[in-house]
Amino acid sequence: MAERMSYEVPPTRTEPTAAEAMEKLIESLHQHGFLRLATDMVNANTQIAKVLVDGLNQPGSLNAMQNLTLLFKALATIPPEDFNPLLLAVTAAAKGMRENAHAPAEKSAPGIRGIIKMLNDEELWQGVKPVMAGMRAFGREINKPAEKPISRYSGKPSHA
Repeated sequence: MAERMSYEVPPTRTEPTAAEAMEKLIESLHQHGFLRLATDMVNANTQIAKVLVDGLNQPGSLNAMQNLTLLFKALATIPPEDFNPLLLAVTAAAKGMRENAHAPAEKSAPGIRGIIKMLNDEELWQGVKPVMAGMRAFGREINKPAEKPISRYSGKPSHA
């Protein structure tokens, strides 16, 4: 008597195979003209590269790239949990300034009494404290002697 065979039915595929997905992607790229664009760019790569290099090799472009790099390096040193409140505060300040710019103008200056009232405004002083601390930090940094950015971020001396 023959031994019983064990056979499990493979599950029905619900998603395409990698080859089918690739074929669909290539067909979609072809239908929308991306393959033609990519082919033209590859065929014209020397001309495109020359235009790019010539454009990027200008003093203004080099300065812009270096400044963007410095901006990214500076932003990388700020943790998001510290940067988010700063962005929210700047947004609120901009809205407050914009709203106040369209407010009806007061007929006269606040005078001595108005200034004394402002001196007793706790909310105003709580808002001024971070601005003053920021101005102190700004003054410390702006008064430091200039150095090459690479020296500041890497700690290594510049040879230029």
